[in-house]
Amino acid sequence: MKKRVGVLISGTGSNMKALVSAGREAASLFEVVCVASNKVDAGGIAWAREQGIATQVINHKDFATREAFDTALNVYLQSQRLDLIACAGFMRIMTPVLITPWAGRMLNIHPSLLPKYKGLHTHQRAIDAGDKEAGCSVHFVTAELDGGAVIAQVRVPILAGETAETLAARVLVEEHKLYPEVLSDVTSLI
Repeated sequence: MKKRVGVLISGTGSNMKALVSAGREAASLFEVVCVASNKVDAGGIAWAREQGIATQVINHKDFATREAFDTALNVYLQSQRLDLIACAGFMRIMTPVLITPWAGRMLNIHPSLLPKYKGLHTHQRAIDAGDKEAGCSVHFVTAELDGGAVIAQVRVPILAGETAETLAARVLVEEHKLYPEVLSDVTSLI
């Protein structure tokens, strides 16, 4: 029986789409059964609905505190009887209210070679630092922003004349390969 995965997004959900596709393969160990977003206009929600995947939008602006939002999101996630959560462009700093119940079962993909460049603007920061390579990391989510144990990484060379946009596009191609592989590996362990 496939493990039940929920995906958290804030935007178009390109990594979510890669996970859904991988989960639909016959030999897959997981299936994306729900997608939740903190943004009403997240393009990935409409796509997930079209695919017949359960969706939920919980607008973070409707809550007075991060903890109140995280509580509401956790109630939804728990109701879906999930085995794992995959954060895929979920642009929220989460509190222990959401992280603790999912400890060791919540993953994130980040567009840098962690521990370098936690947070935002990772590609520009790598270029500005004169790095020879960038990449992406899949890690466990902990209370420290982009600070959980790294499970796997892919390195991408930074080319002469590279812009943050061109680097981001090349790294994203690798993210779409890496995340489903890692999710499958982690799924096999639970």
